[in-house]
Amino acid sequence: MSKTSDMVRKMFGEGDAKRDAGLTTPEDIIRFDDISYGEDPRYQLLDVYRPKGKEGKLPVIISVHGGGWVYGDKEVYQFYCMSLAQRGFAVVNFSYRLAPEHKFPASLEDTNSVCQFVMEQSEKYGFDTENIFAVGDSAGAHNLSLYAAILTNPEYAKNYAFCAPEGFKLKAIALNCGAFLIDVSKEDLTSQLMDDFLPGGGTEEEIHLISSVHHITENYPPVYLMSAVDDFLKDQQPIIIPEFMKKQIPFVFHFYGDKENRLAHVFHCNVRLKDATICNDEECNFFKEFIS
Repeated sequence: MSKTSDMVRKMFGEGDAKRDAGLTTPEDIIRFDDISYGEDPRYQLLDVYRPKGKEGKLPVIISVHGGGWVYGDKEVYQFYCMSLAQRGFAVVNFSYRLAPEHKFPASLEDTNSVCQFVMEQSEKYGFDTENIFAVGDSAGAHNLSLYAAILTNPEYAKNYAFCAPEGFKLKAIALNCGAFLIDVSKEDLTSQLMDDFLPGGGTEEEIHLISSVHHITENYPPVYLMSAVDDFLKDQQPIIIPEFMKKQIPFVFHFYGDKENRLAHVFHCNVRLKDATICNDEECNFFKEFIS
């Protein structure tokens, strides 16, 4: 493992622990924890959260966590995901295999397995499989942007050994503070992590494959796109917006914070922040526009 990945795990872990210190499961949430969706007993686990008192099937949000492809799990995202469930959704919060121990496309394979779980376990957990949405932030937004391309671009999907679940469709997605065009010529954190993330360390073919901006078709799902004033990936959104416009994909772009309110990368995961409440309300309301 590189020093960069070590640093990311330490720095992100300390920040997330501080952010969530003292939080507990809300009284209006029912949770089902540590459900296996694969053979890996450490990584391939998920939780399901539902609002108490809501019987029957609910629209679903699948959350793809961030962490620079090398960090993160469902525990880090539990309070954020439960806050989404409080807005009237069944939420699936999953861990996936991380690099460098498990290189690309392991995270996409696991995302696909979770989507298969949603289809197969709809009766048990009350999933409305006609109304499935997904959120992702940072590396999770990158992962989700690629998976949405796999679902809607048959030529792109041929690059992967797995097949999307039969009948599975994302009605809309939220891409929060994500990376959509990888540039290894830049000496930034993203490019430094490619050695650990990609089997070939970042060949030209690999970089094209994992840059979702190249794989969007007119069938891509509607998108809620978000960044913030101190998001270190805020330059990525102007790159993907023209592709949405060119392909006539319904989307909205929200840019949070200002010179006095310096909202940072993935601020929306901090459920204590008023701005996170606003952002997450707006994303869920966007999803609700597409519920049939």
